[in-house]
Amino acid sequence: MTGVTRTRFTIIGAGAGGICTGIKLLESGRDDFLIFDREPEVGGTWHRNTYPGAECDIAAHLYCYSFAPNPDWTRPFPPQAEIRAYLERTARESGLEPHLRLGTGVRSARWSEPHARWHLVLDDGEEVESQFVISAVGMFGEIARPDIPGLDAFEGALFHSASWDHDHDLSGERVGVIGSAASAVQFVPEIAPDVARLHVFQRTANWVLPKENVPYSEEQREVFRSRPERMAESRRQIYDIVEKSLTYTERDFFRVAEEMGRKALEVVEDPILREQLTPDHPFGSKRPLASNSYLQSFNRANVELVVDPIERVTPNAVVTEDGRERPVDTLLLATGFETRKFASVIDLEGRNGLSLREAWEKGPEAYFGVTTSGFPNLFMLYGPNTNGGNSIILMLEFQVEYILRLIEEIDRAGIDWIDVRRDVMEDYNAGLQRDLESIEVWQVGANDYYRTPSGRIVTQWPHCFAVYRERVDRDDLSSFETGRALA
Repeated sequence: MTGVTRTRFTIIGAGAGGICTGIKLLESGRDDFLIFDREPEVGGTWHRNTYPGAECDIAAHLYCYSFAPNPDWTRPFPPQAEIRAYLERTARESGLEPHLRLGTGVRSARWSEPHARWHLVLDDGEEVESQFVISAVGMFGEIARPDIPGLDAFEGALFHSASWDHDHDLSGERVGVIGSAASAVQFVPEIAPDVARLHVFQRTANWVLPKENVPYSEEQREVFRSRPERMAESRRQIYDIVEKSLTYTERDFFRVAEEMGRKALEVVEDPILREQLTPDHPFGSKRPLASNSYLQSFNRANVELVVDPIERVTPNAVVTEDGRERPVDTLLLATGFETRKFASVIDLEGRNGLSLREAWEKGPEAYFGVTTSGFPNLFMLYGPNTNGGNSIILMLEFQVEYILRLIEEIDRAGIDWIDVRRDVMEDYNAGLQRDLESIEVWQVGANDYYRTPSGRIVTQWPHCFAVYRERVDRDDLSSFETGRALA
């Protein structure tokens, strides 16, 4: 096939997962790989999400690669720009630049059974042939746009938090924010002082806890630089605290967290507003949020919390079901991402012409969130049921280690492809769903961030991260069908 680029490993996505994979491939002596990303720079979600106030909710000494600690974070929960710069620097210093193909997305990938190769078509029409495909698109690659009548006819400025229009000046405008979860909690306090009027349309109240985010002094950072064991100890302490919370059996932890949430709400001066901002579900049943300024924003005279459901959007206003019309100049969508699609955002076709979207018609499922039956040599990072409250970078490292160990076993066995056995995947997922159903807080109020329309939770990992690593470390090729190329 002339005009086709051939490489052993194709990595889709140059965010934290793709960067980690490339680095570990190089460390293992494997340099026959390419990393594709539709964005012009590396960083993934930390490159795309540039809205005001964007920052990490996991303490940064844990939210970095174990093999690339960063003593220079300016505060415990650093802003987006610092995280993006860290990922860019790590990719550059690790020698990934020759392998990067930025500004180029993958349109489709089809498995050839005779050749035991994936045939990929890029957005620009270029073709790539690869033995292995590693999807590092994660959960946050596709924006979720709300289905609200009239939204497309709105004549003012309209943009999603994940594609923030920095050229648009909100100063003095009447602004509506649709959504009140992770991104809104961060950008609402940033824009509230500048706008004339801010309407926050809340569907469901969320627990918003404060976080200790006092900037590190230069002296502290110098200690982290000169005594790396101090930073390693800080990382271990954060890990131990988070892992304890992820056993989901520590009732005292959830009780204390909910008490902290109620205490945080006391800053809201208006008792009616305070009640409207108080969740009716237990802490942990939805994604917990953190901010030291979001709740305080509702004490401002120019900020309104709207709890009546939106009925429709007109060319210049938002109308709620109570009939009230609120004129707005700009609408900001804080509606998150299509978190239940994972690798199926790409047109992937496996054995016997089966597409991943068809295979996942009833909801995504995978084996350890990494492989899915019928799609040989396809590995996923941050795939189904691997989301949790710990550092996703830690989960990515565990998954990359697992993938590389499987590849080493493939090479030793002299085979060309592996495909997780369907019975193994089904048994694994049956047990996984039983474990998920045993977690009480996820049976009350857990919304579609976690679940498919059928009610099955497809995003969350139901244990601490150490359990995940223990289980993948025990796995081997006996869980897979194996074979050789026929041509």
